Amino acid sequence: MSKDKLFMNAINEGLDQAMEKDENVILLGEDIAGGADVPHLEEANEDSWGGVMGITSGLMPKYGRERVVDTPLSEMGYMSSAVGMAATGLRPVPELMFNDFIGFAFDAILGQASKMRYMFGGKAKIPMTVRTMHGAGVNAAAQHSGSYYGMFASIPGVKVVVPATPYDAKGLLLSAIEEDNLVVYSEDKTLYSTKGEVPDDYYTIPIGEADVKRKGEHLTIVTIGKMLFVGLEVAERLEKDNVSVEVIDLRTVAPWDKDTVIESVKKTGRLIVIDEANPHNNTATDIASVISDRAFDFLDGPIKCICAPNTPVPFAPNLEQAYIPDADKVLKEADDIIFDLKS
Repeated sequence: MSKDKLFMNAINEGLDQAMEKDENVILLGEDIAGGADVPHLEEANEDSWGGVMGITSGLMPKYGRERVVDTPLSEMGYMSSAVGMAATGLRPVPELMFNDFIGFAFDAILGQASKMRYMFGGKAKIPMTVRTMHGAGVNAAAQHSGSYYGMFASIPGVKVVVPATPYDAKGLLLSAIEEDNLVVYSEDKTLYSTKGEVPDDYYTIPIGEADVKRKGEHLTIVTIGKMLFVGLEVAERLEKDNVSVEVIDLRTVAPWDKDTVIESVKKTGRLIVIDEANPHNNTATDIASVISDRAFDFLDGPIKCICAPNTPVPFAPNLEQAYIPDADKVLKEADDIIFDLKS
């Protein structure tokens, strides 16, 4: 059976089902339970606070504080602990509150978790899923609003998923937790309150497979995270001009699904990539590079990468909205590969 569920509740349900299925799944992070060892706070937080966004709410009373672990305010400490847990047989799911805080925990990911399986000849497994959040749009200012999934994706040994719908959020999370390698699971904070149909049962979605959300013949748009909805709006607006747009939700940033994108470009001859990350050395430019190399003869025009500007995220609401790519920006910046398609 399926029901309409909030994005955040789909994640919570995925965590719950993973913990129910496997007692080795351990959650840890700052305030994900709330009130440990403070009697009046423990009483006030019987149902668990669930972290800054409430995603893990309700899991501590069900599984106890030994499996839903509040940590000190030390990203390096608890992320390194999670690496040790993973190397010794547990399946930790540490929560990095905002992806902007990666600097405090980077060695645990870059120097340790991503390299252990390789350095030990495949004998070591690191089944660790780092949950974190990214994205502008809630006036959280520069230190809490960046989109750095591409930074994680540049590290060999790290898989990175960025779901855009509640259905994908649950299925990709369960796949990530089952994975025997390090996975960064990046959630866009502006999507938590969005709704979509999600099965009640346990299910997985393969990591590394994009999803064609809309079929088309004339133009391919590849999106990451909430940029899916920008791509779909562009497709709807161009449909009025008899332009048929194929919209691909990448879903996995590392490894991204080259075959699906290449086959689409071979069909349409035109490509736009929409990525909220800053423009230098990001996933959009990587996609453009690969398509230019492997599908150049099928292109009827230049590849267009529509990204955020090369600045931190502004705090002022009007500037923040100008920072985030939208349909108007896509149509304006990619007009030279679109205008001749219109009838």
